[in-house]
Amino acid sequence: MHAISHDTRSIVDEVLDYARRRAVYENVPLDKPLTPRDLSRLASGSISADGIGARRAIALFENVLAPACVTTDHPAYLSFIPSAPTKAAIAFDLVVSASSVYGGSWMEGSGAVFAENEVLHWLAAEFGLPQGAGGVFMQGGTIGNLSALVTARDVARRRNRDLGRPDPGRWAVVGSAEAHSSIASAAAVMDVDVVDVPTGDDGRLHGDAVARALDEHGDAVFAVVATGGTTNFGIVDDIASVADAVKERGVWLHIDGAYGLAAMLVDRMRPVFAGVEKADSLIVDPHKWLFAPFDACALIYRDPDQALLAHTQKAEYLDTLTGGADWNPSDLGIQLTRRARGLPLWFSLATHGTDEYRSAIEHGIDLAREIADEIERRPGLSLVRDPQLSVVVFRREGWSLADYAAWSDQLLEEQLGFVVPSSHRGEPVLRFAIVSPLTTFELLTSILDTLA
Repeated sequence: MHAISHDTRSIVDEVLDYARRRAVYENVPLDKPLTPRDLSRLASGSISADGIGARRAIALFENVLAPACVTTDHPAYLSFIPSAPTKAAIAFDLVVSASSVYGGSWMEGSGAVFAENEVLHWLAAEFGLPQGAGGVFMQGGTIGNLSALVTARDVARRRNRDLGRPDPGRWAVVGSAEAHSSIASAAAVMDVDVVDVPTGDDGRLHGDAVARALDEHGDAVFAVVATGGTTNFGIVDDIASVADAVKERGVWLHIDGAYGLAAMLVDRMRPVFAGVEKADSLIVDPHKWLFAPFDACALIYRDPDQALLAHTQKAEYLDTLTGGADWNPSDLGIQLTRRARGLPLWFSLATHGTDEYRSAIEHGIDLAREIADEIERRPGLSLVRDPQLSVVVFRREGWSLADYAAWSDQLLEEQLGFVVPSSHRGEPVLRFAIVSPLTTFELLTSILDTLA
């Protein structure tokens, strides 16, 4: 399996040939899930004592397994938050795997870590954080949020030690009722409470509501989480007022910008994110609106030294890594072994330049506004809320959840689009999440036509 031989070269060729076809294929179908019974019938038996060979294995994946996976980077994939990696990022992801780069320590992967840090420092500057800010690429937003909150609690604990006061009986994190589910998940892992603060009529978390929660719960609160673009609506919290309330009380401010914070790269959108520059930590997911492959979350700290204190693992066999002056990515989050998952984004940015990224993100914002106006013009359709970023939420008047579900299933069956129903305050709704620059106004209107 490991020898450099005719057989292993042939295996590599088979895989690279398929990867090339998939990467540049212009008409990749949406595809759809199959039932466990169908997959058992079509794909069972691939694991055997003697193996089935690379050619048969690739054929099985290409013809049976891959078509049973919805194509998340298809222009008509409009549910959840789509993926839309650039061709450069996809191609370089192969290089990262082929190189077997270990991205956990400076000693073992200094070149890769340096390149990742170039991206992280650029992002930190774009978000208004001071020089010296830095971080690490994590697996995804859930792990990024968890790592940031662990750091925040560690800071609060150390502050209590320095002041000679006890920790509270239960720690708490404050966030919006519209915060991403990963915040509640992180709190459950950490065994801390979540204080849900109601949003205003505009769907945003505001500083006055946060201040009341902080005054009520006092020193039990170790962090406040504001959202830079909710998943369901793409709404950006009133981060500036939240930051003022938090900083006045000396609490850690974390910004969950997994989806939406990339919009700060568009100049006209920067005022929407006022206050991000005051964050103690933040995340943005390149595998969402920064056009990188799964899975990558950029976790950035205002003061990375705080994260080092919280996350550096201690073991005799690690002393040679942790004894140096250079940052090790594994010391900044909950992950020791890590691939250099920031490199595909680095390569794509280095190849195309940041202006291309700004334009590609702006496309989604402009298209969301354009299709929202079209929805308002169509009888029987109405917006639930004006889009702020690139998520458009709307309703088909008179439809139940069952109607939406049946329509969604038929849309995918006909390979016209992947649009699943969502809900807002108990009402079933539809939403377009626009990320791919290949998504067009004509494609979206053709989907709206099926709602007539």
